[in-house]
Amino acid sequence: MTNKEENLPFKIGNATVLPGTTKTIYFPISIIPHYSTFKLTLRIIHGRRPGKRLFISAGIHGDELNGIEVIRRVLNSPLVKHIRGTLIAIPVVNVFGMLIQSRYLPDRRDLNRSFPGSETGSAAAQLAHTFLKEIVEHCTHGIDLHTGSNNRINLPQVRCDFESKEALDLAFAFGAPLVLKADLREGSLREASEKLGIPTLTFEGGEALRFNEFAIRAAVQGIFRVMGRLGMIPLEKCVSIRKHPVISHGSHWLRAPDTGFFHTTAFLGEKVLKGKVIGKIMSSLGLVSADVVPPLDGIIIGMNQSPIVYKGDALFNIAWVHDATQAEETIEALREEVEVNPSLDDPTTY
Repeated sequence: MTNKEENLPFKIGNATVLPGTTKTIYFPISIIPHYSTFKLTLRIIHGRRPGKRLFISAGIHGDELNGIEVIRRVLNSPLVKHIRGTLIAIPVVNVFGMLIQSRYLPDRRDLNRSFPGSETGSAAAQLAHTFLKEIVEHCTHGIDLHTGSNNRINLPQVRCDFESKEALDLAFAFGAPLVLKADLREGSLREASEKLGIPTLTFEGGEALRFNEFAIRAAVQGIFRVMGRLGMIPLEKCVSIRKHPVISHGSHWLRAPDTGFFHTTAFLGEKVLKGKVIGKIMSSLGLVSADVVPPLDGIIIGMNQSPIVYKGDALFNIAWVHDATQAEETIEALREEVEVNPSLDDPTTY
């Protein structure tokens, strides 16, 4: 190995990570009322050879736990032991929210609407500022892991801006069942990262406060595929994609036509047809009901799981697709591949 192939020490905050080593780093963020320091925990794997610098983050919304398990499995996999470049893993960004099982920070703000943040702003603004300056700006690429919220469950999917060729290429490489065109939202981590020229994917899958094995396995597989595409790990060691993901240029939330008790036999990944009833809202006595009818053909990529709904509540997130029947078949095939693949099992059981 020549000197040109040697990696340089990786400096982040006040810490230095030597090539070929792994280090846990703690960033002090703020002081909570009883004077204890709130710390952001990072696990950094710095390869011996230079390469891309990828951050994977989870728990920006404190009640979204799936990503924490995803990152744990990635860090415990043999695939990350001899990487090129640097992997920065942040399993819990919003520690406050996780501890109280809340989406938000104590200032009642959504961290994923608070970027790029401010040194002198609210708790959310300070955390967003520190995360962006001390972590994201050191990276070349990013993956941010999320789930559904408020009694909603999401089909595993990657959201990106189709205007970014590199982000779209990585979204295809990820290989989730669905790639959804999603405009950059003001104040989001993805928007702030993209403005810095750092292509960043948002992964959605599963539900708040629960582990969802299908979504976890799909995300683990996807992260390794992205690392393979970036040259951080050998591409041939990643699980190959047998079917290309379903592509959607947008989605539409179908809302409750009335207040009552929600009944449906529809499920994630299922096709829906315009005008065909896919659910009912009923009164407690069953004397009054309202049909839930989609206004378009598409695929269900998110749905409400609460039996009690109010008029206007979001019930189904329906993605627009070119061929709903073909999309349903593709999603089911990808689901089967993920669920039966032994390489995606919890690595701590190896």
